Amino acid sequence: MRILHTMLRVGNLERAVGFYTGVLGMKLMRRTERPEQRYSLAFVGYGSEDTGAVLELTYNHGVDRYELGTAFGHVAIEVDDVAAACERVRAAAARHGGRVTREAGPVKGGTTVIAFVEDPDGYKIELIERRSAD
Repeated sequence: MRILHTMLRVGNLERAVGFYTGVLGMKLMRRTERPEQRYSLAFVGYGSEDTGAVLELTYNHGVDRYELGTAFGHVAIEVDDVAAACERVRAAAARHGGRVTREAGPVKGGTTVIAFVEDPDGYKIELIERRSAD
């Protein structure tokens, strides 16, 4: 068994795809349009769906906003440089949305460098800096 994908409902599919591909560097794997059922899907990720988990971005036609609730935590992404990733989010905010909610720095009580950002729909994403292989 393995995790295939995590589904996030988004209010604007093009904006969400732009954020995950243009800002976080994921690739658009595939799209599915279901006009009769009134939804569209985009699958994004860093590698093949055959070997890695991806995000399923779901747009329900006519719904531009969701209440996120308190049960969902965050998606975690490993990056080479957390501070640089935060700068990319800030630089792209006007075009793709998103914002930095916790600047790059060590996790409380540890040394791992992390930051938190939000995508255009408010989903939290933890950026975790890749540790060097000493």
